[in-house]
Amino acid sequence: MARRILITGASIAGNTAAWYLGRRGFDVTVVERAPGFRDGGQNVDVRGVGREVLRRMGLEQAALDSGTGEEGTAWVDARGRAAAQVMTKGLGGDGPTAEMEILRGDLARLLYEASRAHAAFRFGDTIGRIEQAEDAATVTFASGRTERYDAVVVAEGVGSSTREQVFPGENDVRWMDLTIAYFTIPRTGDDDRLWRWYMATGGRSVSLRPDKHGTTRAALMLHQKPRGEQGWDAARQKALLRERFSDAGWEAPRVLAAMDNTDDFYFDVLRQVRMSRWSKGRVVLTGDAAWCATPLAGIGTTLAVTGAYILAGELSRSDDVAGALAAYERTMRPMVERAQGVPKIAPRLMHPRTRTGIRMLHAALRLSTKPGLLKLATRLFARPQAEPDLSRYQDA
Repeated sequence: MARRILITGASIAGNTAAWYLGRRGFDVTVVERAPGFRDGGQNVDVRGVGREVLRRMGLEQAALDSGTGEEGTAWVDARGRAAAQVMTKGLGGDGPTAEMEILRGDLARLLYEASRAHAAFRFGDTIGRIEQAEDAATVTFASGRTERYDAVVVAEGVGSSTREQVFPGENDVRWMDLTIAYFTIPRTGDDDRLWRWYMATGGRSVSLRPDKHGTTRAALMLHQKPRGEQGWDAARQKALLRERFSDAGWEAPRVLAAMDNTDDFYFDVLRQVRMSRWSKGRVVLTGDAAWCATPLAGIGTTLAVTGAYILAGELSRSDDVAGALAAYERTMRPMVERAQGVPKIAPRLMHPRTRTGIRMLHAALRLSTKPGLLKLATRLFARPQAEPDLSRYQDA
């Protein structure tokens, strides 16, 4: 009888794990709180070893074809003029804009459509309680049904409620002092194929990025200490943004005007998930639920697909669930720790509080994007991030 695996969370990490586990003969069920598959979300990118995982799934070219079309990054002034600019083409490696730039929802859908043939999906339900024994984990769902599994994979994201139930008080949160609101706004004729990033005084910034759906992806960023804003309702969060960005300049008025009519408003106070262990008995964490490094690390999606692949590989190599989960953690931990090493000062450096500070930042960016220094910076940006060796899982 095939071993039964429950995955909770039907996004990037969960769907990747479902595909690989299902293909390797496991009886896989994916449970998702939302009533249906969730599209939407902002830009993500996949680099290095993550590209290899997608390649082995036969999805690399599909992900490239579904990309946003972003061609580079420009740091602009209040009049929209580029103070510094980097074009991805010709870099010889991934820079601020990676070769594979894709919307979170578009990548998640590719993975979901591929994994449906190998796993059963159950939407509109969630885990209520998990009781563990030596030979199985018994899960009681919010819907009332109870089932036994050989392992439970938690891929619910940074705010995972199942993680808090199974590992109470073990998340050593590291706050990054940056608040970001993401949402989609109508495209205008002035929007181009660049990621345009504008810094305003007071530790504020506005970001506009292209997509392939005829719209523009906006972000409002605030460098400030967390005050519990992630728990506010959307109306209060939007009121904060209106107050703070009313005089920010550049495209801020347009973004604020569109904010009320968007249907994908997402507000996040960036924090890293730092767990001393990723498994307990037959329950294992993966993706942001295990190690959220925040968007500041630049490889969150790469970590998600790589971690899911290694987890599936280790479970396939051994009937000893505890041993497989321990091997998965040993293999992934170095890459995760490197990713989480982004300094807390980084958001502060990129969000000056004064006009003088902004001028200094733009000058530094202009210098760093000169051809000679840019090639060096690109090599450093794209250096191996303690990437695990995937060869041992090729035939797992």
